[in-house]
Amino acid sequence: MAGNTLAQINAMTHDEFIATLGGIFEHSPWVAEGAVGARPFGSSAELHRAMAAVVAAAPETDKLALLGAHPELAGADARKKLISEDSIGEQERAGLDALSERQQGEFDRMNGQYRERFGFPFIVAVRNYTMTGILEAFRARLGNSREEELATALSEICEIARIRLEELTGEQIARAEQP
Repeated sequence: MAGNTLAQINAMTHDEFIATLGGIFEHSPWVAEGAVGARPFGSSAELHRAMAAVVAAAPETDKLALLGAHPELAGADARKKLISEDSIGEQERAGLDALSERQQGEFDRMNGQYRERFGFPFIVAVRNYTMTGILEAFRARLGNSREEELATALSEICEIARIRLEELTGEQIARAEQP
């Protein structure tokens, strides 16, 4: 994904910007659309904050659509590779494509419980977790209120976007710089 410097991103046409950054937030080009007018960005962190601010200001229906655009971890679509290339790579790096039958069953059960409880898929920035850590987060977050989980899931989405922007620009974005 690397190869676009911040200067190149700032110089892109409106359509190039959307085409390049539209997938940073999974299948949600409206986030890039909302941030395009804030150019020029002085840093990748500033770009990330602008995109995260678009999400934060969005109505709940848009936030829920953003959550729903994310695939279930080790879910049926992931197993069939019917998810974005970014998500395929992220899940593969976490080993979610090589689960034992027992582990797959556990993910399937928790995905179902989570979706039933909250109405959207469990979302975590898998690059920041081990397999054990993902399962621990899954179990712990099932005890959250819907409001807590909505905020946590959106925070994880912003973390995924931060990582994707780092890959795109080659510029580090400190986690502390997130909104």
